[in-house]
Amino acid sequence: MKNFQRTINSEGSITGFGLHTGKRSTLKFKPAVINHGIKFQRTDLEGSPTIDADADNVVAVERGTTLSQNNANISTVEHLLAAIVGLQIDNILIQTDGEEIPILDGSSIEFIRCLEKCGLKTQDAARNYIEISEKISFNDEDGNVEISIYPHDDYRITCMVDYNSNVLGSQHFTLNKISNFKKDISEARTFCFLHEIEELYNKNLIKGGDLNNAIVIVDKLIDDKKLEEISSLFGKDNIKINKEGILNNVKLKYQNEPARHKLLDIVGDLALVGRPIKGHVIAARPGHKSNIEFAKILKKHLRKRNINAPKYDPNQKPVYDINDIKKIMKHRYPFLFVDKITYLDDSEVVGIKNVSNNEPYFNGHFPGNPIMPGVLQVEALAQVGGILVMNSIKDPEKHIPYLAGIEKFRFRKMVRPGDTLVMRLRFLTPIKRGIAKMKAEAFVGSELVGDGDMTATISRIE
Repeated sequence: MKNFQRTINSEGSITGFGLHTGKRSTLKFKPAVINHGIKFQRTDLEGSPTIDADADNVVAVERGTTLSQNNANISTVEHLLAAIVGLQIDNILIQTDGEEIPILDGSSIEFIRCLEKCGLKTQDAARNYIEISEKISFNDEDGNVEISIYPHDDYRITCMVDYNSNVLGSQHFTLNKISNFKKDISEARTFCFLHEIEELYNKNLIKGGDLNNAIVIVDKLIDDKKLEEISSLFGKDNIKINKEGILNNVKLKYQNEPARHKLLDIVGDLALVGRPIKGHVIAARPGHKSNIEFAKILKKHLRKRNINAPKYDPNQKPVYDINDIKKIMKHRYPFLFVDKITYLDDSEVVGIKNVSNNEPYFNGHFPGNPIMPGVLQVEALAQVGGILVMNSIKDPEKHIPYLAGIEKFRFRKMVRPGDTLVMRLRFLTPIKRGIAKMKAEAFVGSELVGDGDMTATISRIE
């Protein structure tokens, strides 16, 4: 997954018809600044109101996801949002002169191609992930839907569908990592069953439906009179049904295209959580309603903050043990405050400090009620951050990082003997001119005990 926020490099546009309204509209994609997020703007309305891509703004979920804010609506947003997430774009403004996002071919691929033509630009800010530390579940017994998310170091999704149909049967697919979205998912088209078409049309939906933008599943044969009625809805006179299967024998892009499209919808709907996700989603028989309910559950957990705590498994083999750490760090007893490194990549590190009553400072620091001094928590975080810095530069053995600044630091909970201090640091911006800025967080279990911003300078050893 990408470590830093991204936007598009230049503007782009795409035009098409809405699936349900049948109305033509044009989308204009515009680059956006850091932390802008994904926003829609209705340029056809007075004042050009904006609508945040946020689960709290969802007002309808029947056969698509509709958002409303500032007295403006935008519908069928899920396929475009899936493309944006699939390309790992964080900040973008989508201007539209209509109320519904064009359906195009019923998948995300045309949006992907348009956004890729705009170019993708890395920005000087770390991505703010939702990191799942424990299982979170949603169950809808009436709809027979189950969705859960588990800890994972990428965005992985497994989708299972079962329509009790001889044509579709049970299908499933797993997107192992979000970078595979274009290849594995983006061309999967929306679909419906033949027997649903009249009902959808009578509900004032699928006015823009066409055999070029939707797969129609024939699970029950119908007579010629009913076929003529359906043909008139599509405005076509060459619709044929030879047997149960796909209307007009349209060739599928994938053998399990319906399952992959349902997965595509999950990606788009969960974009409304508002932040990129690290976790493994497993969904059984999902739909837009359940996807949005689950997105709201994730947002609720996010507000509790403990969803962001790194999961520490003492049985997991560390990236660096204490002997490896001594080869990297210049510190030694009693001032080496890192026992092991459990995670390390280009922008993030997680380190462990086992707080023991045998620490020398406990003899004089509140000996009757021992707590780890805040200044030493900062020092431990700085040392873990130093490992991240050294991992990100050339010739690390010829350099040494020094703590140069601390900002907005807060100690939220006391750290006591017997606690395991789990420390995570992330780059806030790429290293420039020997300066590294990092977000520092310390946890005990799922509780945040301290956090703030740190700055390190990198000096060459003479």
